[in-house]
Amino acid sequence: MANVFDTLQERGFIAQCTNEAELRELFDKERVTFYIGFDPTADSLHAGHFIALMAMAHMQRAGHRPICLVGGGTGTVGDPSGRTDMRKMLTDEDIEHNCECFKKQISRFIDFSDGKAIMVNNGDWLRKLNYIDLLREVGACFTVNRMLAADCYKQRWEKGLTFLEFNYMIMQGYDFLELNRRYGCKLEMGGDDQWSNIIAGVELNRRKNNTAVYGLTNKLLTKSDGKKMGKTAGGALWLDAEKTSPYEFYQYWRNVDDADVENCLALLTFLPMDEVRRLGSLKDAAINEAKKVLAYEVTKIVHGEEEANKAKDSAEAMFGGSGAGADIPEVKAEVGQKLLDVLVAGKVFASKGEGRRLIQQNGLSLNDEKVSDVDYVLTDADFKDGEAIVKKGKKKYYKLTK
Repeated sequence: MANVFDTLQERGFIAQCTNEAELRELFDKERVTFYIGFDPTADSLHAGHFIALMAMAHMQRAGHRPICLVGGGTGTVGDPSGRTDMRKMLTDEDIEHNCECFKKQISRFIDFSDGKAIMVNNGDWLRKLNYIDLLREVGACFTVNRMLAADCYKQRWEKGLTFLEFNYMIMQGYDFLELNRRYGCKLEMGGDDQWSNIIAGVELNRRKNNTAVYGLTNKLLTKSDGKKMGKTAGGALWLDAEKTSPYEFYQYWRNVDDADVENCLALLTFLPMDEVRRLGSLKDAAINEAKKVLAYEVTKIVHGEEEANKAKDSAEAMFGGSGAGADIPEVKAEVGQKLLDVLVAGKVFASKGEGRRLIQQNGLSLNDEKVSDVDYVLTDADFKDGEAIVKKGKKKYYKLTK
């Protein structure tokens, strides 16, 4: 069996690693227990978490044992990594509820039967710690000047880094120490924005227990232009079907930029890499077939085969000129026109006032993304294969054609 490090590297997951040679050897020698943490900042995981879940799934398929950690303790503080402002403080009830939601969602991706994976909540130990005892146990292992130099705090300088947030690195480092003691955990994985926090845990294990452990980060889910992927006009792309429907989820991946198709196929599906490269090499109109494969495969993993088939059938009916989609009214439009003007001229709205009210009430969508700007101007990107779909209210569809 191939070394899982090579699998992750070939598919484009790996950003940084503490000691590649030793970690490769460890993967060859034993079944490695590793962990990834998920702080319960909402009641659903989102597309940004999905890449970590896929990395975890590849690790498990290669025979290694995941620990899925939900942050019932760290969630009380909030991770400052990559943020310019302080996270909203959650109540204990919200944190507990969100943790339970995360546990259910993670179980769709990871096999917990027969001890193949472990689910833990760091609130079980962090909430019981005595502050003075914690300072005496690990305080001397962290130097303030090194902590202040960490990337995870840099964006907080302008508005001020609170002492509350400053403790986050210590808490995450302590998690790694505790998991190593309890389960023999030897590897922490996470997004590349977690590198400083992961290094803190690796160092803490070395200083306290003289234990060799490792850190590995995966690349963040970004577009080819470097911007974060997984954001829609309505906010995050959620993995919960109640927050982002399987159809909306499918359509998001169906409409990714051509330049992002191969990367998404490699990171977010289990397709063999030969097939990923073949699909990613398609050009012009043919790349749309690769996008359909991407949308189907990702939706199948997240929502199941039945929902993926429903989303695919609905999309083909709507955009493929078959079924219900063939009967929807057509409205002529041009790039550079205001969407509201187009819809009024096309008799979709009786007046601009009606259109403004619906937009302000979040009742209008363009290609499955809510329109929030009454002055929205149509662009080339809005027209896939020369068409765009407007949804008015819950049931009325209109096809914009150039």
